[in-house]
Amino acid sequence: MNLRYFILLLFLFALGNGSAAAQTASPIMIVLNKADNDAVFVDPVAMKVLGKVAVGTGPHEVVFSEDGRLAFAVNYGAQTPGNSISVLDVAARKELRRVDLGPLMRPHGIQVIGGKAYFTAETNRAIARYDPEANKVDWIMGTGQNGSHMIAGSRDQRRFYTANIGSDTVTAFMFQNVPPAGSQIVQIPTGRQPEAIDMSPDGKEVWVGLNQDGGIDVIDTATNKVVRRVDLGGRPYRVRFTPDGKYVVNPTWPSNELIIVDAATKEIVKRIKMESVPFGIDFTRDGKYAFVTAIKPDLVYKVNLETGTIEGSVETGNQPDGIALFGM
Repeated sequence: MNLRYFILLLFLFALGNGSAAAQTASPIMIVLNKADNDAVFVDPVAMKVLGKVAVGTGPHEVVFSEDGRLAFAVNYGAQTPGNSISVLDVAARKELRRVDLGPLMRPHGIQVIGGKAYFTAETNRAIARYDPEANKVDWIMGTGQNGSHMIAGSRDQRRFYTANIGSDTVTAFMFQNVPPAGSQIVQIPTGRQPEAIDMSPDGKEVWVGLNQDGGIDVIDTATNKVVRRVDLGGRPYRVRFTPDGKYVVNPTWPSNELIIVDAATKEIVKRIKMESVPFGIDFTRDGKYAFVTAIKPDLVYKVNLETGTIEGSVETGNQPDGIALFGM
């Protein structure tokens, strides 16, 4: 056999095995308990706690790396502002390291794109980027607005949006390439107290929840202007597109519902009553199920979005909030 051909066969065999291993890896979910200051590893199929690990004070949001090997939890703090990110080893179910962010205080919204973690530093009125390979913050840019709480970025890293609770604005960051290449900033006026935020999978719209106005402002990313108001009749704690971009699911107070909005028509198509006050949310890849953190009582629910029924729950600890799902 030709040596080059033999090496090619070995390479293809190894690649196939690697792909198979990635596809058959067990699904995993991580839930952050704000009051317990820990991250909880959960089997989302059996709805069973697998382990817990201590993180920083007041952890709020968590995301997986793109390969699922790591997870990043932002430690927002409580009475004293937090300034760290906990890097979690998913397989070992342990905190690999706690990244000291120095003067960057109150990290909150976080998103992994291109292998790096983009996050907000609320106190500093800024967004920043953490490089896990170099183990350092390699980029910072100010919003110039108050209460820059949540972040939504495009897959090509050319657009980022922050919801600024204290300024009633959304800041749009636009780049010619990966930041900091050729930047431009636009402040977009919105309704009162914008907090929850998400970008449509096609990058054409940004939806931002309005705490005081009880609804959502829809921003056209081509013009960076609000083009529609969606009235929910309550506060959308989170605003999240389903993976296919067809629906936007909103855990809403005080009605304690998941309000589902058709992304195209901007009309409410379903209301799912929850047994607790809903907080964080993430979806299975097919968008059929949502996993929702909730308090009073403190539980994580598995919700069938098609039937509108709760199919399971698990107790993870006190005040579960941030949640992320991988491999399901």
